Amino acid sequence: MKTVYCAAVDLGATSGRVIVGSWSDNRLELTEVHRFQNQFRSLGGHDYWDLPGLWDEVRAGLLKAKQRFPTLASVGVDTWGVDHVLLNDAGRLVFPAHAYRDARTQLGLQSLANTRAALRRIYAATGIPAVFYNTSFQLAETVASCPAVADLATRCLLLSDYFNYLLSGRKENEISNASTTQLLDVRSTDWSRAALDHFHLPAHWFTKPVLAGTRLGKVAGLPELDDVQVVAVPGHDTACAYDAMPAAADGSDLYLSSGTWSLIGFESDTSILGDEALAGRVSNERIGDGRYRPLTNIIGLWLLERTLKESAARPRDDREWSALIKAAEKLPAPTQLLDVADPAFENPVSMRTVIDAQLRQNGARPPRTLAGYARLICDSLGRGHADAARRFERLANRKFKRILIVGGGSKNRLLCQATANASGLPVVSFALEGAAVGNLASQLIALGAVKNLPTFRRLLAKNLRQTVYTPASL
Repeated sequence: MKTVYCAAVDLGATSGRVIVGSWSDNRLELTEVHRFQNQFRSLGGHDYWDLPGLWDEVRAGLLKAKQRFPTLASVGVDTWGVDHVLLNDAGRLVFPAHAYRDARTQLGLQSLANTRAALRRIYAATGIPAVFYNTSFQLAETVASCPAVADLATRCLLLSDYFNYLLSGRKENEISNASTTQLLDVRSTDWSRAALDHFHLPAHWFTKPVLAGTRLGKVAGLPELDDVQVVAVPGHDTACAYDAMPAAADGSDLYLSSGTWSLIGFESDTSILGDEALAGRVSNERIGDGRYRPLTNIIGLWLLERTLKESAARPRDDREWSALIKAAEKLPAPTQLLDVADPAFENPVSMRTVIDAQLRQNGARPPRTLAGYARLICDSLGRGHADAARRFERLANRKFKRILIVGGGSKNRLLCQATANASGLPVVSFALEGAAVGNLASQLIALGAVKNLPTFRRLLAKNLRQTVYTPASL
């Protein structure tokens, strides 16, 4: 077969990239054609995304992709979850795009958290726990603070949906990203009327989500790309990362997408509900085909990113990062680990101050060096990953044999080994651009170049470099 070229637009909360996948002879080769920084910006006490800036970068990346690969066949977009836009009939923004770390949702979150019956009812309806960043709380605050928006807006799109709209002209909600909102019905592939009513949201803002792999049409409005097909890939980057993992067919693998957040979970034909699942903040998100991805969201390497940001001695390149991890590995294990579920870590002014306060509250001394903080944070995250693994074994009545890890954390030897030691499970790290590869997989399947996801995973695994971290106790 001829080589098939697809472009993955992979947008993260701190950086974005456009990667072209070349599929030939059952092998995938990646070419990064464009990379750029991303961050939210504060204005008047609130946090917002620079959507025009992001669109400029996406467009520039796709034009570079087309120049280098003139027969580019398709493009797909994945982003982080929960954040969204409100549009009118003409497709114009009628409200600014807030960033999920904005504190505006706290009152709504506390109101639901303090009403046990309502909390259980919404979890039973959606399978999504009450977390400060949920789209549900964001939209409820928007409607409460600006009631006129209910008349101005006619559609709500998650950010991946919005970039699909800018590319194709079609306003569609994709199911994996829709499932992050706390508004999707856990028992179907449509929206939950109970959740929409509880949060006082207009039902007409949403249309029934499409499954990943849906063709949205050719690129519109960019003449250089008008022969390129837009494919609705799994819009949530974690769903893409899961798709990229060459998991065992028997369902015995846990998946860990490790970056700013640690998202650990597994694939399932059924949801995981009930009081223990609610207490453990199990999120029943969806795979692109509509099945389930029960997972737990742990604060992740945001702890380390923000701690290092406060130090003039923070590592600046790969060599300095390697030196920091080596120094941390040589230190003794901390006597007191962090409670990574502490909400104080969500978006503090000073991460180091919050870490030090929690340690002192538990009778422990804060680290004296950056290496000490790196060791503390990685060991604490390893324990958080292990706790989630044990909880899933109970709730799903499964015995997991491995933890597969992709994302930035997969390159962190200290974190991988800490996770293996705490869980007692081998951790398999893949040299893999997880979200981008999963994005490309969905496009290749939609184009007919690959039969299905199990086939893609099997073929991908033959050419992947992997590192296995064995638990120290084994």
